Amino acid sequence: MEQTLIKLWQDQKTLIIAVAALLVMLSSCLIVVDETEQAVIVRLGEPNRVVNRFRPNADFGQTGAGIVLRVPFLEQVVRIDKRVLDVTMERQQVTSADQRRLEVDAYARFRVIDPVKMYETAGTVDKVAEQLQPILNSVLRQELGKRTFGSLLTADRGQAMINIRKGLDREAREYGAQVIDVRIKRADLPDGAPLESAFTRMATARQQEAATIRAGGQKNAQIIQATAEATAAKVYAESFGKDPQFYDFYRAMKSYDYTFTQKDSSTAVVLSPDNEYLRQFKGK
Repeated sequence: MEQTLIKLWQDQKTLIIAVAALLVMLSSCLIVVDETEQAVIVRLGEPNRVVNRFRPNADFGQTGAGIVLRVPFLEQVVRIDKRVLDVTMERQQVTSADQRRLEVDAYARFRVIDPVKMYETAGTVDKVAEQLQPILNSVLRQELGKRTFGSLLTADRGQAMINIRKGLDREAREYGAQVIDVRIKRADLPDGAPLESAFTRMATARQQEAATIRAGGQKNAQIIQATAEATAAKVYAESFGKDPQFYDFYRAMKSYDYTFTQKDSSTAVVLSPDNEYLRQFKGK
């Protein structure tokens, strides 16, 4: 067997070398691009084309991944992750609008949607994450600096995250990336901070807010009551003006009711039958 192989090598040496060289050349011409990545084909230092480019809602298997041809030595393949990636912010202190110091942990999720722009501006995905990290720190500090500590415990926190995501996304577009989401993992008071004092200030602020709301409600109630009484007086005046005798009778009856039906009064009232006050009891 060994002698046969030696004889075959001696007889077909040139052919075997040519076939091996051809296989090596073909293998260098073919590359495999996975579904989880997109590839930028760089020809002589300039991006030439993109394989398996990110497209929203593209069906699996229909994105362009697979075996791709390239020109050896002239074309270089730069592989870029197509999946959603994370950039984590280092834990830092942020001062809120009410001058509270907070220890904040946050992270952002992004993906590369323009691989050519990413290659030209950053070069690699890791470089993009490095560029986005200080931007996330700055945008988050600015946004939380506009809000109070108490608002971060309410639904207003969601709006803050939307504003932070939009601000970071504008910067990420410069690197061919899209920011999908931003989340705060923790927002705590620094170690050793007087929690009881903090909660007392928060409770005081809520009590002041409630007092302001009650005062506004009382003011509105007084305005409504005064308006209603003025309207009623106007209606009475217009109605009684049409029949002065009835108005006089009505007022007398109200006065009699107030004078003679006092349950807690022990005062005796003695009046002459001819008294003018009792004129409504006199026959015509």
